[in-house]
Amino acid sequence: MGRRDYPERPLIGAGAVIVRGNQVVLVRRGRPPLAGEWSIPGGVVKLGETLRQAAEREAREETGLEIEAGEVLEVFESITPDAAGKTCYHYVIVDFLCGLKSGELRAGGDALEAKWCRAEELAEMRVSEPATKVILKALRG
Repeated sequence: MGRRDYPERPLIGAGAVIVRGNQVVLVRRGRPPLAGEWSIPGGVVKLGETLRQAAEREAREETGLEIEAGEVLEVFESITPDAAGKTCYHYVIVDFLCGLKSGELRAGGDALEAKWCRAEELAEMRVSEPATKVILKALRG
């Protein structure tokens, strides 16, 4: 895969908002742009892979869960400039509402940790505003 920092064009990402009752899965990212932060499982779409396939694959890799990607919850851009103002990261991300099929939650891939969280835990875990917004949308059902 090509560079993720200072890309020639925006990269397409798929996120898996995995809901079980009143909880959602969060992973603590192991690499930039959100290294060390809690967020929605997901990653870059591979060539020849559909958005839903990418969300399901990334969920499996990062959480150990088999899921089914359903409706689109949100589409947004994440653009991160460097200190000089040059675009360091640019992602177009499609987040899907996902249902749990099977598996036991465990961190894998580039996720350092994975856990089930309730809405009231998002602030203390310092989940970003865009991720919090889409998670709350999913939990409201």
